[in-house]
Amino acid sequence: MINTEAFTKRLQQVIDYYGETASSFAEKIGVQRSSISHILSGRNKPSLEFVLKILSAYPEVELYWLLNGKGEFPSTKETMESNTITAPPSPIIDDKMASEIKKDHSIERIVIFYSDGSFKSFQN
Repeated sequence: MINTEAFTKRLQQVIDYYGETASSFAEKIGVQRSSISHILSGRNKPSLEFVLKILSAYPEVELYWLLNGKGEFPSTKETMESNTITAPPSPIIDDKMASEIKKDHSIERIVIFYSDGSFKSFQN
């Protein structure tokens, strides 16, 4: 079980680190502003879906750090030193993929799997 008060402090740290307001943070992770407000005030506990949305939108946030304070934030030293957010790499699309996209399809999500078993998911 997570310590809700400590989680709230770490969530506020993430929001402050990225220079977000509660409203802009809520928009970026895809939740209502009231969800952020209720969690920050201690009224509600964060759901698994809420936590996963944070991890998806902000890859520098580590799960164990967010939930129980173990680990570091941001997760890479380069990110901490530069204090900048980099855009995900543009996908390489061949002609076949391009023709499929043009058929009234939109890309919902791209998942990149690495040889070490890790992956990154980019949502549209």
